[in-house]
Amino acid sequence: MTVVHRPQGTRLTPAQRAVVRRCRDLPDLVDPLELELVVSGAVADARPDEEFWAGLIEHAVSLPSRHNHALLRVLAALLTGRPREWAANAVPPVGPALEVGDAWVCDRSVDAGYLILTCAYRFAQDAHAMVFLIDELAGGVVRQAFATRDVDTARRRLARHAPLTLIAADAAHWLLAKSYDRLDRSAVDVAGDVRRTRLLARRRIALAFG
Repeated sequence: MTVVHRPQGTRLTPAQRAVVRRCRDLPDLVDPLELELVVSGAVADARPDEEFWAGLIEHAVSLPSRHNHALLRVLAALLTGRPREWAANAVPPVGPALEVGDAWVCDRSVDAGYLILTCAYRFAQDAHAMVFLIDELAGGVVRQAFATRDVDTARRRLARHAPLTLIAADAAHWLLAKSYDRLDRSAVDVAGDVRRTRLLARRRIALAFG
C-alpha cells in the first residue's frame, strides 16, 4: 500500500512543519523509548489523522535526508494501521522490537472513582512501564498517563493507594482501548502527558491485541 502521491517538496501544513522541527534531533538519539516520546510529544497539540500522516510521510520520502530517514523509521515503529504501513514501506522500523509484559490494576473505582493501570513493556533488555489513571466518574476516560523506566518504584508507590492486582495484559489493554476511544470522542480536559504519550499508548494497545 502506498501513500497518495504529492509533488516533490509539497509544502507542509503549519502543524506538520512543527512536527518536523520538534523531531530534528532524532538522528542523535538511540534510546527507543526516548525516540517514541519525542515523536509522540511532537504531535501532542495536534489531532493527526491519516491525511496528516500521509502528507508528513510523503514529504519525508520525497526529500531524503538524515533527519527525514530517522523520522520515518520511528513512524514505521510507532504508528498503527495504514500510516505505519506507509512508513514501513519506505524504511525499516527502528528497533529493537517492543514486547508487552505484565499488567497490574489499582482499583479505587468504588471509593474514589478511579482506577490505575500499570503496564510493563520491554525493548530487548530494557524494561519500562506506562501508568494510566482512568476516571470512572467521567465515563472511563484516561486522565493521566506517563512512562517510567523504574517499574518497581512505580509499583511500590501505587501500592500505597490500594493493593495492586495482577491482571491479564489483554484485559488491561482492552480497558485502555475503551478509555482512549472515549477520550477521542469527548472534550474532557486531561493532563498534558496524556496527549504527549498518546502514540505510545496506541502502539501498545495494538501490540497487545496482536
